[in-house]
Amino acid sequence: MPVPLPPSGCFDGTRHLYAVRVYFEDTDLSGVVYHANYLRWFERARSDMLRLLGIDQRAAQEADEGAFAVTDLALKYQRPARLDDDVVIESTVAEVSRVTCSLVQKARRGDEWLAEGQVRVAFVSPNGRARRLPAHFHSAFTALLASPPEGSVRP
Repeated sequence: MPVPLPPSGCFDGTRHLYAVRVYFEDTDLSGVVYHANYLRWFERARSDMLRLLGIDQRAAQEADEGAFAVTDLALKYQRPARLDDDVVIESTVAEVSRVTCSLVQKARRGDEWLAEGQVRVAFVSPNGRARRLPAHFHSAFTALLASPPEGSVRP
């Protein structure tokens, strides 16, 4: 008997697309998605984007290399998602440094933008101190930059 795999999204050029459906558990009493659930969807999309890039977060933690920690987050809500809506989370890499990666994530229903998040994650050692991104992590993120910021140098 075939067993379905969990969704992981896909890449469209430099954009990672991740589909979610709004279930009853995602909504408040009025049938509108509870605001914090956008954060959960964005986190899932980021995690699956990393998986598709070959970045194994669990292996990095188990090898005591480090883990990602959110250092900055901004959200803007534009329209509500509602029960049974199909929503796509679009993630793009906006900036990469030696230690951090910044992403823009948008939730949309068809052509309507519902919410937008800007998140910066830092790679930190097991004791919580900032640590350089492993070279293959940095390369993977840099390859997704649509256009590098002026004056920056790609490795």
